[in-house]
Amino acid sequence: MTTGITGAGGVRLAVRAAGDVGRPPIVLLHGWAAGSAAWAAQLADPLLTAHHRLVAVDLRGHGDSDVPDPATGGYGDSATWAADLAAVLEHTGPAVVVGWSYGGLVIADYLRERGADGIEGIVLTGAITEIGPGRPGGEVGPAWDGLMRPALSDDPAVAVPALTTLAGRMTAAPAPGPVVQRRLSDMLRVPPAVRGALFRRTINNADVLATVSVPTLVVHGERDEVISPRAGEYAAGKIPGARVRWFPDVGHMPFAERVDEFDAVLREFAGAASH
Repeated sequence: MTTGITGAGGVRLAVRAAGDVGRPPIVLLHGWAAGSAAWAAQLADPLLTAHHRLVAVDLRGHGDSDVPDPATGGYGDSATWAADLAAVLEHTGPAVVVGWSYGGLVIADYLRERGADGIEGIVLTGAITEIGPGRPGGEVGPAWDGLMRPALSDDPAVAVPALTTLAGRMTAAPAPGPVVQRRLSDMLRVPPAVRGALFRRTINNADVLATVSVPTLVVHGERDEVISPRAGEYAAGKIPGARVRWFPDVGHMPFAERVDEFDAVLREFAGAASH
């Protein structure tokens, strides 16, 4: 079921939900130039939805959500991202929040602005928690080599091949062509100027991570070429009591590459954090 909620500045955020209202919620935040469809396997998992209400959000500028102007839409503002997540948590009630890739940075934005209010647990999945040159919590992998500038181009003859390559390198093992094309479709729904605006900030969150007081699990594929595993190690080293779950022979999408294993880990963690 897809619905909408109102985020910062009146921006409509599209959300997909599964599982009965009233069950302990899990909020799912996708990554850069992706969408809530990335969580399709989790939304369809009867074991997860039997015990939890899953709410997957299209971040501003992505999927079916509104696309505010790249220059004024708050893409570089921690307070804006925090307000968007706050609107989601007001909708769901206290929740375990899962951040994949850029979604981890959105969680860090919320923690910076609002602390852990309304968050019962955090799962950082192939995630960044910082961004900008020299920021270890935002270290990217070799999949980006030579692709960053073309991936942000207005020219489809330049951008589409770069994004296609990036979509194909999301997983350690090659995904079927239709799956890669679906990822590419999600990327192309995000305007080039928005894709670029998401990267135009530098933020150090070491101080923020050190204050996290809720249970935290860092999940990372050992063969992630999009976000370096060192970014996961960094977050785990800064967050008090954080646990780490490494996925061997897995790339940037453990929730798609090892669905059953990932979902079992999430069920165990969310079940404990929600009590």
